[in-house]
Amino acid sequence: MMEKQDGTPDFHRLTSAESWSSDRSSDSCEYYQTEIFGLLPSSQAHRRFHAEAIADDPDQSLLDRVSWNPSVPLRDLPVCLQDKRDIRERQHLQSHSISYWDSWRRSQQKTRRRLKEHVGGAVSGLLLWRHTLHKIEGQFGVGVKAYFVFLRYLVCLNLLYCVIIAGSVLTPTLVFAQNSNTHGSLGFQNFSFKDFFVGSGVLESSPVFHSFYTRGSLDLDCLNTPILFLLGMTSVLFLSIMMVVRRTVVGYKHSWLTGNRFSSNLSYKVFCGWDFSIQNPQAASLKQNFIRNELRMDLEEQTFQQRVQQRSLRHWVELIFLRILLNFLVLVFLGSSFALIYFAIDKSQIKYENHWIVCLMLEYLPPITMTTVNYILPHVFSKISEFEDYSLTIQLNLTLIRSIFLKLASLGIYLFYFIKAQASMNQKTHKCTENAFGKEMYKLTIFNLLECFFNAFCVAYPRMLLVERFPSSKLVQLLGKKQFEISFNVLDLVNSQTVTWVGVFYCPLLPAINTIRLLFFFYVKKFTVVRCCAPAQRMFRTASSSVLFHFMLLLGLFMAVVTLVVNINRVDQGGCGPFEGNRTVFNVTSVCLKTLPDPVQTTINYISSEAFAFTLILAEVVILTSYVSCGRANRKAIERLKDMLVMCSSDKRFLVKQHSTIMRRQQRTR
Repeated sequence: MMEKQDGTPDFHRLTSAESWSSDRSSDSCEYYQTEIFGLLPSSQAHRRFHAEAIADDPDQSLLDRVSWNPSVPLRDLPVCLQDKRDIRERQHLQSHSISYWDSWRRSQQKTRRRLKEHVGGAVSGLLLWRHTLHKIEGQFGVGVKAYFVFLRYLVCLNLLYCVIIAGSVLTPTLVFAQNSNTHGSLGFQNFSFKDFFVGSGVLESSPVFHSFYTRGSLDLDCLNTPILFLLGMTSVLFLSIMMVVRRTVVGYKHSWLTGNRFSSNLSYKVFCGWDFSIQNPQAASLKQNFIRNELRMDLEEQTFQQRVQQRSLRHWVELIFLRILLNFLVLVFLGSSFALIYFAIDKSQIKYENHWIVCLMLEYLPPITMTTVNYILPHVFSKISEFEDYSLTIQLNLTLIRSIFLKLASLGIYLFYFIKAQASMNQKTHKCTENAFGKEMYKLTIFNLLECFFNAFCVAYPRMLLVERFPSSKLVQLLGKKQFEISFNVLDLVNSQTVTWVGVFYCPLLPAINTIRLLFFFYVKKFTVVRCCAPAQRMFRTASSSVLFHFMLLLGLFMAVVTLVVNINRVDQGGCGPFEGNRTVFNVTSVCLKTLPDPVQTTINYISSEAFAFTLILAEVVILTSYVSCGRANRKAIERLKDMLVMCSSDKRFLVKQHSTIMRRQQRTR
């Protein structure tokens, strides 16, 4: 707010037609009928800037003043009760003068709005684990709840993958199979536990892997197993891209609006944060915990900002040098872990004639090494971020970035080794290289499930028992209950979902396996959080962290797409499965295209040409330009709302000053 030299506030920048209408309607009607209202600085500024408009239209409609929209219910309008009654009367008067078409259109808008509300309420009631998440939120804060919401999102996403694969890949293959014996016997006479963990034996010839999906009797030009298989896998990837990008963009927009530019109001949370509809004592306790956690986060952020403002130049220089040294240490840890993982992968390829348990451990040596490294180093990164003296949210995000780079790079090294090995592998050694790659993704998924079970019941639960049975022991007090590390658990979800995206082409039932694994994850993690973990001593906001969760998921999806493209190009297809023989991913649609009519072929050729690509780029430029314009308009609207808040605070200061003056006059007269 600008100040004149005589000390009078200058409100020239703060007023506009839109802001004034919204500002006036936010207070009570009785307030506008008082004499003091005309003396307010905002009221004087409004009369000075809008005198001509008022003179031209003295009978301005109340509906225009509040920007009434017929599709918006009256209860959602930011006006007082008397104004809402006047608007309702005006609606009845206008209903006799409007045309039949306008009346029908308004009634349809109301019907669609009510239907949307009912459908939204019904869908929200069908969400998985809603009451459980509410309980976790009240006891452990919104951060832990954000993890479980993210897990639920992945469960729904994988269920959608299962529906697509079952409809486009699995069902046609089972229905139109030429001979049920061609895929091998599905009996369990020779089944062993090693086959379950490695994916060999009867599982190798089952619908789990790529080789099961042969062409069969469905052999039309434009409707056959290869085309359906390619359509199903492409649909899964495109659907993943659209949904993950949408969640990332929506979350970023929300965090941009309520991020660093948004300052929470402690008085609102203290005096208006309680829900008076709560009648259950347990729900009341959860609400109390939720408000307390919110206040703790606000106070911790304010304390950190005050400490940052008190830093001297010497302190800043020392802190910058310390951060550079710690980041160099992080790079050393990352390089050492990558070398260790590559060494473990190389050793696992050596064949030994030992007991099957020893052979199983050697085959699982790379996943064991990756899990060990990915379990230890994120905790090291978390301790390092504490010495860098960042805020709690930045510490979490920095640990997430370093850890996701560690996990994705480890998985990238693992995939690069096997892609390189398969490209140089002789077809005589492995008849189906697609199955060999699918087995590796299957082993990673199974081992991730085993690691979750081991961490919950062999680490967290015994640790909790020690704390409860020996509370006076100094060692047990130092150990304490385990705290639920949100960043590390989110990284496990991102890593496992990336493995699913990479392996879905070679192991089509991997999304179904991952769905079962995520359901098991939820109940195991719930048991770990509620029974074995203590509430975190340090709270943080999840507005930006939730965006980072989905951004990391987007990075994993990008890595999966790149891996699939590279693997399909480097490895010769046609060893088994739907692309057996001379058919490949790239020429499987050529026969179908030749049978289409000439106009359709011409259209498809144009879509795949450079001219259409140029047109598409121009359309994208226009769309992006419109979005940038909308973003600028939204920023101006936000600035206008901030100016309205400044005017409100100035009015309050003016009223306090007037009240003090009146009180002093009354005291003098006495």
